[in-house]
Amino acid sequence: MTLKEAQQLVDDWINTTGVRYFNELTNTAILAEEVGEVARIMARRYGEQSEKESDKNKDLGDEMADVLWVLICLANQTGIDLTEAFRRNMDKKSTRDKDRHKRNEKLQ
Repeated sequence: MTLKEAQQLVDDWINTTGVRYFNELTNTAILAEEVGEVARIMARRYGEQSEKESDKNKDLGDEMADVLWVLICLANQTGIDLTEAFRRNMDKKSTRDKDRHKRNEKLQ
């Protein structure tokens, strides 16, 4: 699935099943919540925090998909073509950062 297809799929779902988009501020708050859920799993599963029994069955992929879902909602609401935005971002990274990480002694 392409980013464009994902954006269309989310828009179709919102307009048929979801009734309407939450407003942009609400979706931004939801995005922060969803990122927090990913962070909780990462800190407990891969970091130094102990994993609570209630967290052990949490699906990291599902939580990441929730982040992507809300991000796509925000892109749709604000007229952002994620394919183009991502392409521009990769171009920027490829130009600005092409040697940056190779010269970083911490990464050697």
